[in-house]
Amino acid sequence: MPDAPAPLLVFATPRLLALKAAWLDRLGGERALGPETVEAYERDLRQFLQFLARYHGRPVETADMADLKPVDLRAFLAERRREGAGARSLNRNLSGVRSFVRHLEREGLASSAGTGAMRAPKVPKSLPRPLSVPDARLVTEEAGAMATEPWIAARNTAVLTLLYGCGLRIGEALALPGDALADPKARSMRILGKGRKERLVPLLPAVLEAAAEYRRLVPFALSPEEPLFRGARGGPLRPQIVQAEMQRLRGLLGLPDSATPHALRHSFATHLLARGGDLRAIQDLLGHASLSTTQGYTAVDAARLVGVYDSAHPRARRAARGS
Repeated sequence: MPDAPAPLLVFATPRLLALKAAWLDRLGGERALGPETVEAYERDLRQFLQFLARYHGRPVETADMADLKPVDLRAFLAERRREGAGARSLNRNLSGVRSFVRHLEREGLASSAGTGAMRAPKVPKSLPRPLSVPDARLVTEEAGAMATEPWIAARNTAVLTLLYGCGLRIGEALALPGDALADPKARSMRILGKGRKERLVPLLPAVLEAAAEYRRLVPFALSPEEPLFRGARGGPLRPQIVQAEMQRLRGLLGLPDSATPHALRHSFATHLLARGGDLRAIQDLLGHASLSTTQGYTAVDAARLVGVYDSAHPRARRAARGS
């Protein structure tokens, strides 16, 4: 496969770059998207603008975005596919471009008709991949095993226990202020999730105990104006650090690659459902806007039940032997 042409050093006009910056500010402010999501949108739009700049042989202008047609987007997605991007990445690329064009439309500078007419690539449906109950327990019990300092071990334990015990997204856990989880008698906590949607999550004793141990050992002052969870030098703990710690823990415990921090959130939902949890209550606990998103966990539980049937039912065992 030939190498893709090098992107132009200047791929958009100053006017368009200023509009791009305003769009990113809106995503992080008014729409309350997390830093990682905003970064992904920026990268997706930048890739598209670099593609258009190569096509035109000049920096992209606002008028070029106003005149976008489905054929332009198809050409971009075809190039990304040749570079090895999968259907999920292509959908995200398309979503970023559409969001920016809608921003231009609000400013009276473009119409979203062209991008709206473009059909997104089909993404194969995949079930969430939770950990088993024993593995989820093991992760929270051994979360600090790879840390070099006691307070970092306590921090890792508190974060992963929070993800599994409360079903939080990693960004929600890392956004908690320094005065969070300070009351050992608290039974619930308010979480501000995606789109500034607020929800109430219960606090298990294990979560409070892990948080109390972290608060006792952390060497930095925990004020309400600063984040609760800190990096080794005192700055905000970044998601990449938690993901790296989980990767090391997977190696130690012999867990599959699917055992990620986000898998603990899946495990929270799946294990509640398996023990008779109400689907709408789980939707509220997870902060899902749509029940259809939560219903994915019913398929996971159904798959588990089929597995139990296949391994335990006498008729199923005889069928497996071909009798």
